[in-house]
Amino acid sequence: MDYSHDDAGLARQPIGYWSWAAHEATVTHIRSALAEHGLTQPRWWVLNQLVDADGAGRPRAEVVAMLRGYLHIGDALDPEIDTLVVDGLVTQDATTRLRLTPEGHALRAKVYERVSRARSEIHAGIPDEEFVAALKVLQRMIHNVGGKAWHH
Repeated sequence: MDYSHDDAGLARQPIGYWSWAAHEATVTHIRSALAEHGLTQPRWWVLNQLVDADGAGRPRAEVVAMLRGYLHIGDALDPEIDTLVVDGLVTQDATTRLRLTPEGHALRAKVYERVSRARSEIHAGIPDEEFVAALKVLQRMIHNVGGKAWHH
């Protein structure tokens, strides 16, 4: 791969631009993969929140609070959940517990394979050690300026 600058030039590059450019390129790539299966990114996040909640499901408020806090998407999540229900991918009972339907499980499994391929495309030629080093640098920068980054 050809880089935009030599090492000395890269060291002087603005992180704001490059972190934004990486975000734009990778998120666009992932959203395109999801769109191939008729999903938006928020709907994908909801399906993933429910995949391990078989039987008991998860309270809608819990799913919304978790994703809203992590993803900073405001009130945009409720219409996405409603669409999943209308599309027959998720059910919501009288207690507002959400569960994946068999169709929801099948779609989530199919899309998981596609998203995994997109992740592999993004990570092509990048050893895990370099990826981990890049994330550690970004996390340190976020910490340095008092920002917050979600993590387990």
